Amino acid sequence: MVPAKRVYILLTLGILIAVILAILINIYAAITITLLLDILILVLMAVDGIRVKANRVQIIRELPTRLSISRDNPVVLKVESRNSDAVLKIRDYYPSEFVPSQTILETVIPAQSREDLTYMVYPKQRGEYNWGKIQVRQLGSWGLAWDDWQIPHNHTVKVYPDLVGLRSLSVRLTLQSSGSIRKVKQMGMGTEFAELRNYRTGDDLRFIDWKATAKRLGTYGNTGPLVRVLEPEQEQTLLILLDRGRLMTARVQGLQRFDWGLNTTLSLALAALHRGDRVGVGVFDRQIHTWIPPERGQKHLHKLIDYLTPIEPELLESDYLGAVTYLVQQQTRRALVVVITDIVDITASSELLAALSRLAPRYLPFCVTLRDPLVDQLANSFTEDISQAYTRAVALDLLAQRQVAFAQLKQKGVLVLDAPANQISDQLVESYLQLKAKNKL
Repeated sequence: MVPAKRVYILLTLGILIAVILAILINIYAAITITLLLDILILVLMAVDGIRVKANRVQIIRELPTRLSISRDNPVVLKVESRNSDAVLKIRDYYPSEFVPSQTILETVIPAQSREDLTYMVYPKQRGEYNWGKIQVRQLGSWGLAWDDWQIPHNHTVKVYPDLVGLRSLSVRLTLQSSGSIRKVKQMGMGTEFAELRNYRTGDDLRFIDWKATAKRLGTYGNTGPLVRVLEPEQEQTLLILLDRGRLMTARVQGLQRFDWGLNTTLSLALAALHRGDRVGVGVFDRQIHTWIPPERGQKHLHKLIDYLTPIEPELLESDYLGAVTYLVQQQTRRALVVVITDIVDITASSELLAALSRLAPRYLPFCVTLRDPLVDQLANSFTEDISQAYTRAVALDLLAQRQVAFAQLKQKGVLVLDAPANQISDQLVESYLQLKAKNKL
């Protein structure tokens, strides 16, 4: 039982009354009356607190089955009142590693009704976390006492990669495939036959199907020529090598670079599986840590999520040559090989350059690096302060050295994508779809 604000106001009022009585009557009478008044207030407070216990609300917590890292995940507290209005203060003991939108929920619920209280939690790291009890304070009907108690509701929750982003990407890809999002089909942007349609102004004459046109002419009369619409070839192979070495342990905008890379890996895998390709993933540092052979289908995405979620980066130097050698042994046929890592300078990245050069031209190597947006910000910030000027010079030098490394990769026939870590997923998926459309795989 916790005294409410009204109790302190009444006790303070009793002191003022005692002062007035001491002036008008005598001090002994004032003390006696004040004590009796205080005792009455405390007794009423105790009774008010006891009456609340008979009308305690019921609370049930509901959580998503899987929490997503770096996303606002909703937590719902279902509250049910009994025979009287309930004035509540609720403190949910979420994991201390999470950032909440609210720490204390306050509400008033009418008698015999239900209400859902929702707040958000923002996890910054994957893993398993213990969710604790629910602390509740309910105000008595007289407004004199808070009944303070705890609801045991302990259980374990798991934080996964960015599943919210994957769901959003899945919807977007589905809309694109179904034609809900209109896009122009460019002739000659694929190798597999998709459909026949009427000739339109601007279509390439080489794609007119004269046999189909003649057959249609003989059946329906002069209806115009038909053209073949081609789409990107299906059932190709995409292999993703995700670096979990020293460079991937650095934090970028609150998340480890490896987490950004993991989100990117799953987004790219989703896009490829949605397009009918086979997807395999290897995670490496100085050796191959995890190898998931290429498969196709939606079930394979769930397998990738389950296998990759527990993996954490390590302070180890990455062996790019070893990873590429292992991949070549596992995959003998041509495939798109995407290496997700980071680059410091041409000297430190010489092994990466040698490894990716080994893949070309038999495979199609694609180097994806996750840039820190803070470096871009520092490089583009003009200042007259000397210390900040030195910082800007270092940032400019880092970006310049990255560009030199990328130039050498491109000379070796390696595709390159360098983008801020928080934008890399969308840009990589778009690059992959363009490669499919241009039939470069």
